[in-house]
Amino acid sequence: MSTIIDAENPKLASETKGVSFGEDVVDNESFNTDSRRTAMRDAANKQKSIRHDIEFSERKFNIKTLPADMQRVYKQLADKHGEVYGLLWIFSVRTAVELHRGWHMPLLTSKILQQIKDKFEMRMTWNLGVFKLIFRVDDGAFEIHRKVPFDYDSEFQDLYTKTAAALVEGRIDVHEALLHQTEIKKGMHTAKSGLLFQRNYPGRLLVYPWQAATCAIIFFGGSYNDAGVAAICGFVAGLLEWGIGAIGGDFKILNDFIVGISTGIIASLFFQYESPTYCLKAIFLGTLYWFFYGTAFVIGILEIIAGELETGVTRFVAVAIKTFVLSLGAAFGMYMIMQDPNPYDTWYEQKNNCGNDNYFTTEDWARILMYLLCSGAALAQYRFPIVNYWRGLAVQLAGYEVQYQMQQWLTTDDDFLDNAISNVVGAVAAVFASELIAYVVDNVLWYYNARILQRKDGGKLGSFFFGVSAFFVRLNHYFFLGRKSDYEILELDKKLRQQRVELYDSSHSREAITLEPKEEALMREAIISSEPVSTWSILMPAVYQLVPGSMIANLWFNSIFPPETESPENDVFSVLMVISTSLALGLLLGFAITRHFGLFVHSFTNKFEEGKEEMEYNNDYRKQVMAFAKCDDPRERREESLRAEAGSLIES
Repeated sequence: MSTIIDAENPKLASETKGVSFGEDVVDNESFNTDSRRTAMRDAANKQKSIRHDIEFSERKFNIKTLPADMQRVYKQLADKHGEVYGLLWIFSVRTAVELHRGWHMPLLTSKILQQIKDKFEMRMTWNLGVFKLIFRVDDGAFEIHRKVPFDYDSEFQDLYTKTAAALVEGRIDVHEALLHQTEIKKGMHTAKSGLLFQRNYPGRLLVYPWQAATCAIIFFGGSYNDAGVAAICGFVAGLLEWGIGAIGGDFKILNDFIVGISTGIIASLFFQYESPTYCLKAIFLGTLYWFFYGTAFVIGILEIIAGELETGVTRFVAVAIKTFVLSLGAAFGMYMIMQDPNPYDTWYEQKNNCGNDNYFTTEDWARILMYLLCSGAALAQYRFPIVNYWRGLAVQLAGYEVQYQMQQWLTTDDDFLDNAISNVVGAVAAVFASELIAYVVDNVLWYYNARILQRKDGGKLGSFFFGVSAFFVRLNHYFFLGRKSDYEILELDKKLRQQRVELYDSSHSREAITLEPKEEALMREAIISSEPVSTWSILMPAVYQLVPGSMIANLWFNSIFPPETESPENDVFSVLMVISTSLALGLLLGFAITRHFGLFVHSFTNKFEEGKEEMEYNNDYRKQVMAFAKCDDPRERREESLRAEAGSLIES
């Protein structure tokens, strides 16, 4: 219990005349017990955040867990510049590798690395290609190469970005940052629901048929029967990818081709021996949707526009070939089964079975429901935290519905302008929605984190948002959806407040806040989690849905089975450029508009918010780091980091 100075207690009153909290003194003779307790808490609230009062035990990152080449470079750097310098370089490399794997956008990863370089005055450079990454340090004295395949991961995007931000802010040291990265890789900061269902096999196998069935209907004109066959093909594709990944070696290179063949064989068996009424196109494209990363087409165009020609062109060509390999595999599967009629005739015969009206195409609410089901599968594929599905679904729906309605309004038969305009407007809507959600989430969680980390009280508005956030933390914990640590951090709040009152009570013997090792880990996680949300972690699944790579595959099938009559729709490159470029321009336009519109919103809303400087600082930081529009040319970039540009560091 906290020792409260009571005027009615002669012993305590005689021992201590007043209780001091920095410049605030509580006079024992003029306050009753409740008033003094309130004064103590108010005075403690004026101090820095509670992390400054906690005596964290010292943890050290084990260098021996690193690859041999990084250990050698670290030893040289540590001998020459000190341990911290060497560890900062290790952290930079690991951050770049995992962000590159998670979102595969060198321009954004470079911005994160630049922050670290500027903040800690690192003499390092990097070259981030499509798959090959090169890191140089100590003015090029040492160089490390890494080959990193992409594996889109919304949760890791957010976690690694926040860890880097917390390090740059000085809220954690480099040892803690490296240890936190290790814990992220081990799944220690992922909810159990995500580990079982989205991140690990065999639970992840359920996502393949879910996505294949819903995409076959909503995007490719399939029927309920087509969705059933697509689900079977999807499940088999998942088994194959799991098995091939476990075997590794040359088989991994052939993964796409093998999956395409299996899909072609299974769908053709149903068509040949069960019923010739199936839409093979819907089954193929719905199943292979998982493997068609349409997002990469858009990112390639974005990089070309931004001046990164090498990575942009390479990415564009690489994904186009990947898509063709999958399509060719499906055609080979057809050939193995189809003899009479032959695959060519079958392909054009089955098209008559596609695009027939069903409940999910004639009723708007049913269409939206099916789209949301498909979008949920895409979020699971991107390993989006289940408790945050509402964020991803809202952005996906905003982009899709605007794109769909605009296309219905502009539909023409003579050109592709309707597609281009609807893509631009849809992409702008998705960016608007993602920025709005990130802004709201950041501001609501600012109050929640300010209360948990005891940075500020927040007044009545802070109490309201804290109560709402705490309710959902407990609700998610009850249904086993959220991270257990989020609930434990919330439960730890009472103990921390009690100890802080004792700490600032001059009559109490407490000299620091002490926690158990597990509680220390919870506090570190809370500190890192309080950093701004990564916009792209919310937006990327929506971009994936706006440009279904399977639409590109449909064009490749026209190359494999060329139609008898020429049509502009059969020009693969032309259609590909229209779809990708229009979406890329829409994203750039969306970020440019929200950047300047956000300045107006901040100037208006922050008049009514406590802590407005830090809120504006966090929002401005997120917009600068997450947008492509800001030039990253070293010749034009000021030496200060993006965080320095966003404003003075807010002490908290």
